[in-house]
Amino acid sequence: MRRDYKQIGLKCGLEIHQQLDTPKLFSGAPSYLRNDEPDYVVRRKLHAVAGEGGEVDVAVEHEAALGKEFYYEGYDDTISLVELDESPPRQINDEALDVALQIALLLNCEFYPVSQVMRKTVIDGSNTSGFQRTALIAHSGFVKTSFGKVKIDSVALEEDSARIIKREKDKAVYRLDRLGIPLVEIATAPEMESPEEVKEAALKIGEILRACRVKRGIGTIRQDVNISIKGHDRVEIKGFQDPRMFVKTIDMEIERQLKEIKNGKKKGEVRNALPSGETEFLRPLPGRARMYPETDLPLLKIEKKRIDRLKKNLPKLKSDIRSELKKTGLNDELIELVLSNSSALDEFLALIRVYNKDANLVGKMVSLWRAELARKTKKSFEEIFEILSERVYEKILLKVKSGELNKGHVKEVLARITGGEKLENALKVEKAGDDEIEEEIRKIVKEKPGLRENAYMGLVMKKFGGKADAKRAMEIIKRVVGDK
Repeated sequence: MRRDYKQIGLKCGLEIHQQLDTPKLFSGAPSYLRNDEPDYVVRRKLHAVAGEGGEVDVAVEHEAALGKEFYYEGYDDTISLVELDESPPRQINDEALDVALQIALLLNCEFYPVSQVMRKTVIDGSNTSGFQRTALIAHSGFVKTSFGKVKIDSVALEEDSARIIKREKDKAVYRLDRLGIPLVEIATAPEMESPEEVKEAALKIGEILRACRVKRGIGTIRQDVNISIKGHDRVEIKGFQDPRMFVKTIDMEIERQLKEIKNGKKKGEVRNALPSGETEFLRPLPGRARMYPETDLPLLKIEKKRIDRLKKNLPKLKSDIRSELKKTGLNDELIELVLSNSSALDEFLALIRVYNKDANLVGKMVSLWRAELARKTKKSFEEIFEILSERVYEKILLKVKSGELNKGHVKEVLARITGGEKLENALKVEKAGDDEIEEEIRKIVKEKPGLRENAYMGLVMKKFGGKADAKRAMEIIKRVVGDK
């Protein structure tokens, strides 16, 4: 039985945190994760600090009461003094800011011309400084879904936290490789009224993020959902990796909140999403008391000319690119293969301008056949890409376009090149003569009488492996079958 979400007053909002594929936000240090042994370990204790209003936030008090010690693992060549909190931050990274602004443009946002970088108190050990730097850059956007427009309340650019390695009762071990990686934080309005709407909005925002320069893989995107029903305060559920879990988890949280209301409880909190769809308590809900200005950095100014420059070079969404690929005649299977690899997409778009008569041939060359040849020759993809470069593909397609090479011979040419032949020799494909083709056709017709012409054609082409001209072979088949 479907639940009546409107009757219970369900309101949901999304917070999505996505790592950007640029240097670190306030140091310019490399932003990649390492698995080798660290060069050093630093030990710290963190203390609660009052926010701008002079009060200590309830979530900060909760963490301070745990009294933990924190150990930070670092590397001499990739961790800077900024990550160790031994040096003031540098100016915000321009590359990261450009990517964040592009994302905000694709989310139809308005921009703050001037913004203050803020410190958000965090003393769970995930920041060596005891705070996270964050800057609001845009507001009042939207994404379109089948449920209507979902409002985007804010887009912020902030630094990611350190990576947890081990937790114990009185201490936690973090690694500093993740600390400072740029994060874009997108917050929707808390107005979505069903789990399905939340899921669709998350997928749409995810499509926008993947069109931009962001990191890929597990842990590079983190999704939180704020949920409330009539009579219960907001609950923030953290740690979603898979949008497919939104519906189940939200439904289970509604049940939990309904039970709490029956027991006279309604207080909000932060909870962690579990793989089962259930959640567990993490900490009290934080408030605004933990925010205060970053005094080591000037105001962040976003000029109109910068926005205008980025507007001219906005990346295309996958859904838009898919429509464009469809128009070229590329079939659905090849569209997905081409879209799954950015270099294959770039090659396809370049090569289809060289030879636009058969998009599926070009699609197979840049995706399917290249992968097949890598497996057959046991060469790495790097080696295959070097051997079968875009320039090689261009020369082959020009031969097809001029009629010097039958498109049915292209795969054979590619195989010969990966086998070590030079391009010039591989392009010299010997075609079967009419007499040889007719002899084989008469043999096949005699062995398998009564087949349709197309069936005979398939057997002939299989026999000659592309060395027979298809049009000429069909003419001979029709004549031979007619003689019978």
